[in-house]
Amino acid sequence: MSRFWSPFVSALVPYVPGEQPKLARLVKLNTNENPYGPSPRAVAAMQAELNDTLRLYPDPNGERLKQAVAAYYGIETAQVFVGNGSDEVLAHAFNGLFQHGRPLLFPDISYSFYPVYCGLYGIDYRTVPLDENFRIRPDDYRQPSGGIVFPNPNAPTGCALGLDDIEAILQANPDSVVLVDEAYVDFGAQTAVTLVDRYPNLLVTQTLSKSRSLAGLRVGLAIGHADLIEALERIKNSFNSYPLDRIALAGAAASFDDRGYFEATCAKVIASREALANGLREAGFEVLPSAANFVFARHPGQDACALAASLRERGVIVRHFRQARIDQYLRITVGTPEQNAELLQALSAILHA
Repeated sequence: MSRFWSPFVSALVPYVPGEQPKLARLVKLNTNENPYGPSPRAVAAMQAELNDTLRLYPDPNGERLKQAVAAYYGIETAQVFVGNGSDEVLAHAFNGLFQHGRPLLFPDISYSFYPVYCGLYGIDYRTVPLDENFRIRPDDYRQPSGGIVFPNPNAPTGCALGLDDIEAILQANPDSVVLVDEAYVDFGAQTAVTLVDRYPNLLVTQTLSKSRSLAGLRVGLAIGHADLIEALERIKNSFNSYPLDRIALAGAAASFDDRGYFEATCAKVIASREALANGLREAGFEVLPSAANFVFARHPGQDACALAASLRERGVIVRHFRQARIDQYLRITVGTPEQNAELLQALSAILHA
């Protein structure tokens, strides 16, 4: 603590991202990165930007990217916001849409950045317990609030809500913004983007880090009614008018244009996820149903923390959360078939030692 800090800094509890180890030989299954590279068209578009124009500022409005997103979803560009990763987009939404003096609602087991944003912006919040199967119950959100936010599929569980359940939450809360965080939606859930024209209180956020294999680029977006998007633009232009550089804008737009590569990559991840889940069940694990690019699993005869440590000794890294209700689960990113096989082999060696 320093005497030069602003008073609120000492009370902040920052988000802790997944480890990015620097080891030569490693099966890295801890941060939900895509095991396959980005679209070749996206790479080519980024390479084409490496020229003299880098001396110029990028488009502050990201119009080319907004047009690509709008064309992909069949919406208007005025319904699209783009920013430096979905974390920044979420931060602007918390700051611009959830400052209403009433508690924000989100699941008790969910993305751990949500309470961090609440601490940063002084937002009161209340967590809503998932049910015994780690699922969101829409009826639990029929209560006064200053807004609602949840991932779909949820993280770190991977469980997804259907559109009927999302609509039930929206209809029960017409005077509050409902933010659906779709970081993993492309791996098996239904996007709520199809509902934005019917519900002016719906905001959907997405990232290009997972399904479009661009975690290193830092691009996120939001889709919603033009009034909600305007709030995000006002926040953005009061904070950083140029959140996306020329290279990021070019690569992100091209990734939306290359629908075929995107769909093929998602299909490979989904197939690997199902094979991995089956392999874990055969090894004695309980695996939650997942619509994401990871699985959430526990072994009834093994301590999860000890399992994670033993896997690390064998060059395999997974994510363990020291949190009530889920401290005996491991979140395992879906890798290539070869990476998944190495994980299962390591687990077999541990379980039969």
